[in-house]
Amino acid sequence: MVLDYRIERDSLGEVRVPAKALYGGQTQRAVLNFPVSGLRPWRAFIWSMATIKRAAAEVNRDLGLLDPILAESVVQAAQEVIEGRFDDQFVVDPFQAGAGTSHNMNTNEVIANRATQILGGGLGEYRIHPNDHVNMAQSTNDTIPTAIRLGALWRLDELLAVVISLGEALQEKSIEFDDVVKSGRTHLQDAVPVRLGQEFSAYSVAVLRDAERIRRSAKGMRRLGIGGTATGTGLNAHPEYHVRMVRRLAELTGLVLYPSDNLFESIQSMADFADFSASLRTLAITLTRIANDIRLLASGPATGLDEIHLPAVQPGSSIMPGKVNPVLAEMLNMAMFHVQGCDYTIALAAQAGQLELNVMMPIIAHALFESMQVIIGSVGAFTEKGVRGIRVNRQKAEGWLARNAIVVTALNPIIGYAVGAALVKEALERDVTVGKVALEKAAAGSLRHLAENRLVTVEEIAAALSDMRRLTEGGIVG
Repeated sequence: MVLDYRIERDSLGEVRVPAKALYGGQTQRAVLNFPVSGLRPWRAFIWSMATIKRAAAEVNRDLGLLDPILAESVVQAAQEVIEGRFDDQFVVDPFQAGAGTSHNMNTNEVIANRATQILGGGLGEYRIHPNDHVNMAQSTNDTIPTAIRLGALWRLDELLAVVISLGEALQEKSIEFDDVVKSGRTHLQDAVPVRLGQEFSAYSVAVLRDAERIRRSAKGMRRLGIGGTATGTGLNAHPEYHVRMVRRLAELTGLVLYPSDNLFESIQSMADFADFSASLRTLAITLTRIANDIRLLASGPATGLDEIHLPAVQPGSSIMPGKVNPVLAEMLNMAMFHVQGCDYTIALAAQAGQLELNVMMPIIAHALFESMQVIIGSVGAFTEKGVRGIRVNRQKAEGWLARNAIVVTALNPIIGYAVGAALVKEALERDVTVGKVALEKAAAGSLRHLAENRLVTVEEIAAALSDMRRLTEGGIVG
């Protein structure tokens, strides 16, 4: 009978490992110990760890510490992992042993077993040893934080591209909508006029500024502490290993990378991750606000603002026929709530280190990579399926403005604040426009000029209120 498992042995004894698994005993123990969420590591975490293993094999070979034949098998196996051929062999739950030892050993064992196969051996034979060869000159404590940095940088350009694309799409809408003069609103109450294009230009600039915040915070991710090994001393690593590793990782990834100026800080501190995540949280705050505004401006159509129309991408109700909801904006809200939750997780984990190590790195890695994926997916969909298809409802936007009594603000330099407030009160009580009330009183000779000892003319009132666009351009009207 062919067994569906093989027996491996470690310092704790025997372990049954699935017969065809590339991973080994320590990974299997983690699978059995942490059946928590059913989640697997993000691709960025697999890619970055395998890249480190490849670079380490090459550097240790060049330093004369690893036999060239053994090194070549490790390099080939690691490259196959980098290319995604064995993603299904990375099976450890993100909620795992502290520091990420389980993920590190999952990587070491997969590469060791695949390298053993390349050398003609069988699974579990370990002609290439997970610790002695694949993990040479490394510790979980320096590989995991280095992998988090590399994984985030690996997707940085992709993330920035979708954020910038949204900013540019909003800017295009600001130009398209620039001639639409509408009622401004503060405190969710009527305010002086704005142009719809001005609202959208503010959205655009806010998003593009958040992209710059992300780019700025990513600079801290480029400092690599690889070579610090267990505590930052570099024990068991060649004196040249650190600098050579950073150089080789830069060559392999095409990323701009720098050696850490303090290997102890690079292992102890998670501040760079917290900083980068905070920039993602700031974007999430901005996008939550914008999504809320989009939903509000599109509310209705019969009983809401209805100033813009969003693309109808799916039916909105299982019971109310014909209902269409702002689903892309709703999705973005939920996605951004999740990003902010991930940031809170990272903040809690980043402050939880003790002395030489922060053992909460696995959840930092998972939350950070998840935030990036959720932003990339949600912002891309919101931009392409939502923002680009927004249309203005000019009749409704201009109709609300015509009923807005707060345009009396334009008369402040002529009649003063108190008289203007009385005009608004009367207009609302009579359900007529404030312009009608002001013109009536000017015609009756009951409005006096604020600064000059004379009556205000009908022509002055008409001039101040006749051009609503002029009220959106600043300065003193009248």
